[in-house]
Amino acid sequence: MKYIFFIIIALTTTFSFAQEQEKAALLAAKKANNYVYEGNNLIGEDDFVSAEKEYRKAISEQGTTVSGIYNLGSSYIKKGSFDEALYRLDEAAKISTSKVEKHKAYHNIGNVLMKNKKCKEAVEAYKNALRNDPSDEETRYNLGLAKICAEQQKDKEDDKKDDKDKDKKDDKKDQDKKDDKGDNKDDKKNQDQKDQDKKEGDDKKDDKGKPKDEKDDKGKGDEKEKQQPPQPRPGQMSPQQVKSLLEAMNNQEQKVQEKVNAEKQKGSKVKTEKDW
Repeated sequence: MKYIFFIIIALTTTFSFAQEQEKAALLAAKKANNYVYEGNNLIGEDDFVSAEKEYRKAISEQGTTVSGIYNLGSSYIKKGSFDEALYRLDEAAKISTSKVEKHKAYHNIGNVLMKNKKCKEAVEAYKNALRNDPSDEETRYNLGLAKICAEQQKDKEDDKKDDKDKDKKDDKKDQDKKDDKGDNKDDKKNQDQKDQDKKEGDDKKDDKGKPKDEKDDKGKGDEKEKQQPPQPRPGQMSPQQVKSLLEAMNNQEQKVQEKVNAEKQKGSKVKTEKDW
């Protein structure tokens, strides 16, 4: 009996606690809805700052209030704060269990992405919206616009890529031309140097192709030989030596003759001898 009594008390307590939680949740939802309602009225008056505060109060009371999160995101759209709008709308789409609410969230996400010129991402958002409500013609129409926009952006990106590749190719061609010019200049410089060396070599040669320096040296040697007196060859006397020797012999002979004559005058006999 005691065990049955304790079980009854536990069940009663649990039931009471559950009732209290349900009452608290209902009260929080009611308060959240009131805040959302007040925020909607402020949005109608274009008082976005005050409306944002009411929506935040609703989220604070009930964190899973889809209407509060969704309407806060929508208020950011009207305010022009697109990044904050995307964050709140994405949050609403994730926590929502209703296809209707998911459809609205994804539809508005697509609209924000279109405003941000993110057409490719908008296409996916509108597709998600149609998965939750295929009958919405407005979403389908926006999807068509997003596809056209995405295709145009892709063409522009391809054109930019092609222009960039073309610029790279042109830059490479210009660089190759510069390199070729540099090589041609070096080749021309080397050829000019070769021509100059050849010219200097030709200038040093005479008409017969012999080096001029050698010819000049030989000519200078011939002139030196002409200017210098003839040198005696080994075993022979030079003409000058012969002349000097003859003069010496004549002088000697004259002296001997004078001596002989003097002896004759004295009456003595003189024996002549050769000097050699």
